[in-house]
Amino acid sequence: MPLSEQSIIDFLKRTAAVGPAVEVGIGHDAAVVRSPAGEGLVLKSDQTIEEVHFVRREQPLELVGRKALARVLSDLGAIGARPIACLCSLALPDDVTESDVHALLGGLLELAKRDSVSLVGGDLSRSPKGIVVDVSALGFLEGRAPMLRSGAKAGDLLVVTGPLGGSREGWHLSFEPRWRLGMALAASGAVHAALDVSDGLARDVHHLCRESQVGARIELGSLPLRELAGGRRATIEQALQDGEDFELLLAVAPDRLAGLSKFDRHRKELRLPEETSLSLLALTAIGQVTAASAGVVAVDAKGNVTALPPGGYQHQLGA
Repeated sequence: MPLSEQSIIDFLKRTAAVGPAVEVGIGHDAAVVRSPAGEGLVLKSDQTIEEVHFVRREQPLELVGRKALARVLSDLGAIGARPIACLCSLALPDDVTESDVHALLGGLLELAKRDSVSLVGGDLSRSPKGIVVDVSALGFLEGRAPMLRSGAKAGDLLVVTGPLGGSREGWHLSFEPRWRLGMALAASGAVHAALDVSDGLARDVHHLCRESQVGARIELGSLPLRELAGGRRATIEQALQDGEDFELLLAVAPDRLAGLSKFDRHRKELRLPEETSLSLLALTAIGQVTAASAGVVAVDAKGNVTALPPGGYQHQLGA
């Protein structure tokens, strides 16, 4: 019988001990602990597994290594942290060569160097089948309040930071983790809730609604669809279900959305590159937060309202 990922998370939330230094625990994109001096330290780990997140013979190992780190940086961005350091543990099958490992780690290290993230350790082990890359990262909040999946309020606008859908056509290996924008959004104070769209919009909006105890209304005609090869655009179904878009899904106060473009001053305060500007950000309102009693619904171009089930990607655990 397949295991339920959500039921395991719920079990841990009920039973795992939480010490006094823990500010944010299980159930969000990353955890937050406070140092004795009160500094916000953000912790996150993620696995990238052969035949689950990549196919070795079809994709360069450099991009696999890059993806393994980028996935963790995306989660740090969803909470508003600056990434500082990471650990990388590898489990390797017998048919992997040393040059393969160099290629994989080279892709990870190239992104780490670009984003000033230090690889400070990890572990090596044997895998009976397939490559497993486990990356953990540390980030600093630097005085910003963390953006969490909880906190969305009825009346908030649901906003995404970029196009969705078609990630399987290469985007999932080359996406840009939005941690710089996440820092600026957290500093703005306009965001009530946030998460990165990794499991697909149809599932991740349910994650946000569950943690915030609200409902949601998604306007399908407003979804920004990714441009694909040959001038095609992703379909609405792909935007809802594909996953691994790694854009941020935000709940924003309606009267604050237009003003987000004025928060360019945060670029200098946060020591962000010149190109990191909220005014250049493709913020798109795709719906609204509603009362929990209204559920999660989708509205098509004709105004038809239907329930939006939690589709997207869900790990199949167990037999």
